[in-house]
Amino acid sequence: MSQPLVQRRSVVDKIVAATRARVEREKEKISRDALRTMNLEPRQPLDFAAPFREDGLHVIAEVKLATPSEGEIGKNLNPLDVANAYARNGAAAISVLTEPEFFQGNIDYLARIRRDVSVPLLMKDFFVDDYQVTQAWVYGADCVLLIVSVLGRDGLHDLLQAARELGLSALVEVHTEWETETALKEGAVLIGVNNRDLQTLKTDLEVSKRLARYAGRDGVVLISESGIRTREEMETLRGLGYRGFLVGTRLIKSGRPGAALAELLGREAA
Repeated sequence: MSQPLVQRRSVVDKIVAATRARVEREKEKISRDALRTMNLEPRQPLDFAAPFREDGLHVIAEVKLATPSEGEIGKNLNPLDVANAYARNGAAAISVLTEPEFFQGNIDYLARIRRDVSVPLLMKDFFVDDYQVTQAWVYGADCVLLIVSVLGRDGLHDLLQAARELGLSALVEVHTEWETETALKEGAVLIGVNNRDLQTLKTDLEVSKRLARYAGRDGVVLISESGIRTREEMETLRGLGYRGFLVGTRLIKSGRPGAALAELLGREAA
């Protein structure tokens, strides 16, 4: 007799479960009210969308030391050095991974990078609780990543509201038409089209091409995420209406992320 099939949890399901547990532990260490008092000199977050409304190729360069599919990719790289190199070499914004278990991130990286660079910062994590939005505000982010497939419509509504109350921008991540329509109904302005299927982890730029029809609708700013390797790919997507591109693995795996960014943008490395 054959064994019954067991439903396997996807990697993203595991990350979300680990994130929920982490957030609960962090709440026990420091309450939400106490967390807010850590921001003794609250700054006005930058308008994360502003650079992408200008003409040109705009890259959100990612500080990422590991991925669930490839393991460690940033061996011997210092997150602060990487962020400074990105800022010198034309990054429109910088994405900082803060998820510790699967991406080797740390929220302290965000605070350290904030002190050193003046470009807009995205806190990239698996947001499941408005406590994390408060963390983003305290630690110096200008923008938070909200994933529709993780949050659903109700969760997206709640965390968008939490971000707006703190003056933070939100990059709302989608992969399908339904998710994009959901983001638009909730008033999202920045929409990140993730070419990576979070269930299979495979990337396909056809996702961005398929969802390009939403470019400019209701003032939306489309950002293409994941799987972008060449300037030609960016130019193609730009022609379809994309205003920016989130690139991480390609830059980090080069071993010289700043120079790799300069090459992607067609400029001399600084």
